[in-house]
Amino acid sequence: MRVEQRPAFYALQTGGWRDYVTLLHPPYTLWHLSYVVIGAALAPTLPVERLLWGLAAFFLALGVGAHALDELNGRPLRTAIPDRILAVLATVSIGGAAGIGLAAAFAWTPLLLPFVVFGTFIVVAYNVELFGGRFHSDLWFALAWGAFPVLTAYVGAAETVRPEALLAATFAAFLSLAQRHLSTQVRTVRRRTDRVAGTISFTDGSEEPITQETLLRAPEAALQALTWAIVALAVALLVLRLA
Repeated sequence: MRVEQRPAFYALQTGGWRDYVTLLHPPYTLWHLSYVVIGAALAPTLPVERLLWGLAAFFLALGVGAHALDELNGRPLRTAIPDRILAVLATVSIGGAAGIGLAAAFAWTPLLLPFVVFGTFIVVAYNVELFGGRFHSDLWFALAWGAFPVLTAYVGAAETVRPEALLAATFAAFLSLAQRHLSTQVRTVRRRTDRVAGTISFTDGSEEPITQETLLRAPEAALQALTWAIVALAVALLVLRLA
């Protein structure tokens, strides 16, 4: 028998303001904003104003813009937000993020300019699946949603790139790759699976039925644990630098 699943473990009941909360993908937005904090906190000095502007830009581009485009492209979260509003949210938020980036590049360092260009391009190319979905892959997710926020925040704060920034970006890329692998299975079960059948036979002779819950339990628990782990790391670095 088919069991109707929420499109994501954090998805609220459809309708009204709840759709806009769900649209933000709160755990994942928090996860990737933590990369911004980590990148800035690794710089020789931590200009709090620059960190705040970086968080604002990435919240707009990733938290709002990317997710609005994603929902516009196939309704994976099944919200009732009109297409017109999703398009406006995506345009305004991505444009706002690009505007912050350009202002930062002129005020702080021109090294941010290629980051602004790449970020504006990839947020659209990935979520709208331009060029036949060539940029909608595990690799590009790891680079754009993991390494990119760390490097951008570091450059914004330090106005250069150093080995510690590249190593931290590598860490973020691999962690985001793990997120992608786990969330791919979760999305498949929640959004594309009609029914699940079968049993697990254990060596002691006992059996356990395979259900949608069986397939979701471990990866979703891992995703939630990883979310709080990366947030805790970001907060720890922030406390260390501001103490």
